[in-house]
Amino acid sequence: MEKEPITTAGLEVLKEELIFLKEKKRPKIVAAISEARSHGDLKENAEYHAAKEEQSHNEGRIAQINDIIARANVIDVTKMSNDGKVIFGSTIDLENLDTKEKITYKIVGRDEADLQKKLIFFQSPIGKGLIGKNKDDLVEIKTPAGVKNFEIKDVKYV
Repeated sequence: MEKEPITTAGLEVLKEELIFLKEKKRPKIVAAISEARSHGDLKENAEYHAAKEEQSHNEGRIAQINDIIARANVIDVTKMSNDGKVIFGSTIDLENLDTKEKITYKIVGRDEADLQKKLIFFQSPIGKGLIGKNKDDLVEIKTPAGVKNFEIKDVKYV
C-alpha cells in the first residue's frame, strides 16, 4: 500500500465529503430504492435501476475516499521552517517571463489538484518543474502547451 501525500486542507475536504456521502446521500438513495421498489415490476422500473446505479457510484466513491484516507501521508507545511525551497504543500508566486503574467500555485496531491483553484498536482509537469527550486530561481518547464519560463517570486508555507 503506497502512501499518497496530501495537505491537511485536502484531507479535511475528503473527510467532509465522506460524511456527506454516508450521512446525507446514502439514506436518500436507500429511500429512493425503497420507493421505486414499491412501484412493482423491477425489470422495467427505470427509477429503481437509476437509484441502484446511483447507489453503486456513491458506494464506490465512499470506498475510494476510505482508501485515500488510509494511504494518506498528511504533510502540514505550516509546521515547517520556510527556507524558500519549493516543496509539497507550498504556495508559489510566479511570474511568467514570456507574458509577464503573475500566477500563484499551491502544490498538492492527486485528489486535491484543481487547476481552476490553482492547485497543481506535484507529479504534473509544472509541479515536477517547481519542486526543489528556490525563491528567485528562474525555471524552464516543458508543458504539453510548450516550454514556459518562470521566475519564482515567493515561496510560502501556508
